[in-house]
Amino acid sequence: MTKAAVTFQVLEGIDRGRVYRGLDVPVTIGREEGNLLRLNDERVSRFHAKIQIDGDDYILTDLESTNGTRVNGTAIQIRRLRIGDRVGVGRSLLLFGSNEEIAARMASLASVGQSSAPFAGLSQVERFGEAGTDKQTVAGKLDLNMDFDLNLNEPARVTADAVYIGSKALPPLPLKITPSQAARLAEILDFFHQGLTQATDNIQAKEDGTQVTLEYADWQRVLAVHMLLARYLRMVADPSETEK
Repeated sequence: MTKAAVTFQVLEGIDRGRVYRGLDVPVTIGREEGNLLRLNDERVSRFHAKIQIDGDDYILTDLESTNGTRVNGTAIQIRRLRIGDRVGVGRSLLLFGSNEEIAARMASLASVGQSSAPFAGLSQVERFGEAGTDKQTVAGKLDLNMDFDLNLNEPARVTADAVYIGSKALPPLPLKITPSQAARLAEILDFFHQGLTQATDNIQAKEDGTQVTLEYADWQRVLAVHMLLARYLRMVADPSETEK
């Protein structure tokens, strides 16, 4: 059986420009000897984070590091990694995947009808993830097109393994917590967090700070997130409620 291997490219930090190819999973990241991915960064913990495989998923876990781990700019404890994701540890920024893997993912996204617009302004270097700016990586461009709109004209529907708004499936709900499922749960929470952020982006406050106002449509968006969180909590507490 062939061992899984991963590649990371260093975009920012003292090791910028280095490429760690074909690292056998599991991989630990840190500044101490003994890490497969060792960084010369004083803000990186001795053993900072690890990557392991669960099923078909690559799982990144923060090892209670001093300064935390980020994926695409968001602080995480555990998260599934996708080709093109940016992993931030200390002052270093890593790109997950080789140029060939990122190119293949771009082709795959295009083949299933996802817009190629996010890549329209990228140079050849930026398209394939070599050292460059944080916001110009594949993952960074894809993040700008993530749709967190909750269509209030369509009812929420709960099935055994997913929640839908109309025909749109939201992040999957794990029924048992393995490393992969824990990562998926983190994605659910991030989904709601970003949805609330967008819903409250246009809040207007009085000059004296005693009151804020929100457009009615934005308020309805907040209520929709509230309702969906309640449904998730009920499903976790009582799986028999799944089809109700």
